[in-house]
Amino acid sequence: MLDRLVITEIDGSAVNVDSGQDPPVDGAVWDEPDMRSALAARDIPTVYKRLKRLGFSHRRLAGLTGQSSSEVTDILNGRQVTAYDLLVRIAEGLNIPRGHMGLAYDASIVPVEPTSLDEREDTRRDLARAAEVAVGAGVFDPLSWVRPVDCELTSPPARIGVAEIEQVEIITGNLGKLDCQYGGGACRDAVLAHLGWAQRLLSADADEAARHRLHLALADLHSLAGWTSFDVGLYTSARRQYARALEQARFSGDPARVAKILYCTGRLHLHQEHPEDALRFFQLGQIAAQESGCELAVAMLCVNEAWAYATLGASHTQLALKSLGRAQDEFARADRDTVPACLQFFGRADLSASTGVVQSVLSSSLPEYGDVAVSSLLSSLSDRGDDMARSRTFELTALATVHLREGHVGLGVQAGHEAVGSAERVRSRRVLDRLAPLRAETQRRRRDGDVADLADRITLLCAM
Repeated sequence: MLDRLVITEIDGSAVNVDSGQDPPVDGAVWDEPDMRSALAARDIPTVYKRLKRLGFSHRRLAGLTGQSSSEVTDILNGRQVTAYDLLVRIAEGLNIPRGHMGLAYDASIVPVEPTSLDEREDTRRDLARAAEVAVGAGVFDPLSWVRPVDCELTSPPARIGVAEIEQVEIITGNLGKLDCQYGGGACRDAVLAHLGWAQRLLSADADEAARHRLHLALADLHSLAGWTSFDVGLYTSARRQYARALEQARFSGDPARVAKILYCTGRLHLHQEHPEDALRFFQLGQIAAQESGCELAVAMLCVNEAWAYATLGASHTQLALKSLGRAQDEFARADRDTVPACLQFFGRADLSASTGVVQSVLSSSLPEYGDVAVSSLLSSLSDRGDDMARSRTFELTALATVHLREGHVGLGVQAGHEAVGSAERVRSRRVLDRLAPLRAETQRRRRDGDVADLADRITLLCAM
């Protein structure tokens, strides 16, 4: 049934996961002297102007970097880019070697000093330098500190077993907790470094059981790399990581992980305002969820399917409500004791939050859904702890938007300020993007109460 829905539910078209991205920029342009100087200074306006002269359109620059056309215009008009996450997004989207911008080590431009054959000579040099620094006589070059101290990779063990794979799983879990609390911008590079190490374990000897578990661990790690990339706006990188995670999960015969990865991929397309594509991924995920026999997985995919339907407009309201009802039923039937570890993150707070967002979207054209949206969002917030700061920010943002839309100005301003305060402590492009409806509502109601202060605070945050 779900397989047929994937094909026919929207417009009868076949599933198409082609990203439609423009081809990357020719790398030769970054080695031109004027471009190298601009990159070293992180002078993005000059970089964009140079690309414009080479024939790059606003649309292409926006598409490659994941920015809006207005953001590209602002930069071309001289707005400097200082946010690290955006600089990384620009570097990756335009295929700029990150070392050219001092963002991270890049082997193509940062030479590695050869190791001395005389260890005693190294020790004497280090001792002399330590003496200079200790007595305050050292001369420092802070600009050189962007270079890595040591770029040698740690050799993987010749043979691995349960202990090595458990370490990968535990570190992945801890990085996932950091992502939830502080956002992808706070841990994405650490995730990628951990992924580089874990991938090298594939070259080690292992028995069949250990290798199977390693593939599952790598599926989770690629999925986290995709999620953190998505969170900072690096959509192409996210899609590539999800694709690898999907392959590993299916290769390992784990439909529950397949369902989770398809959910993540659908959320990426939903965020990019491609609800039709998101819907197809969610429906494919339902097929895998049913194969896994996990009702919780089905509930997770159905509530997100409802979100996609709601985003498609009032004509899809009944489909959204039908999916929402099924999500509630499947969640009620789920046995938490048998839920696979990869899906245990989805709890009652997440169901309430997603339900509230669906109802919030519906309330923009059907006001009768405003009160139930508020109730759902308050329920999710009551179950959230400080370790889920990003989720709380999303829910506070949606709550403030609904309150203002309903004319509850005082409550809307209160929730809005709390949302902005939380957003300021999370490094997440998604958080800023999800502020857009609240920002529009505050601009519309600037003359009501203290709304103008909230509107200005949101504008300042989004400009950072």
